[in-house]
Amino acid sequence: MPIKRPVKLFITLFSLALILVVFFLPSTGLAAGETVYLKYNVHAFQKGSGYNSSYANWTNPGPGHVLFPVNTAVRVSAFSRWRAGRGFFLTTVDDGKKISYEFHKQRMGMTIDEYTKLITSPKKVSLKRFSKKDREGIRLGKAMVGMTKKGVMTALGYPACHKTPSLEDGVYVYWQSRFKTLAVEFDSKGKVIKIRQ
Repeated sequence: MPIKRPVKLFITLFSLALILVVFFLPSTGLAAGETVYLKYNVHAFQKGSGYNSSYANWTNPGPGHVLFPVNTAVRVSAFSRWRAGRGFFLTTVDDGKKISYEFHKQRMGMTIDEYTKLITSPKKVSLKRFSKKDREGIRLGKAMVGMTKKGVMTALGYPACHKTPSLEDGVYVYWQSRFKTLAVEFDSKGKVIKIRQ
């Protein structure tokens, strides 16, 4: 018995919808709508009604610089499949601010899923373990002489791996903007001794 035209149309439309879901719905590796917390400050700049940030951190991008502090509750979602691998979105839970976060897999040496799990936590981070100097730098989103490596990372973000291949290195390199870097030098005890712009 031949399939009637309406049934054929339904099957065709259903198949097309399935293809669209598989190929165009983003995936982040986190459960849909899961709330997580920033482990490090996220530096961004406002562009229209949205915000842009980067794996390179952009610690001082100029006008429109915005700091999303450690422990901000966010939800992570992926870019569409057309832009897959180029970044992800962070959306703040409290006020719905959407941060478009660029990512470069080759430069970071990890996947987006690995990176988002590295910069977020299912629970808030305790700041009690940090020194007074660290907490000041974290609050201001700046590196300061006397801060620890963990304090600097929490203040400025996880350093880009192609410029800081190991967290054991004596210098962490950050981008202030797309074209200007910042080098934070540490002594043998892991305390900041110099900041070069």
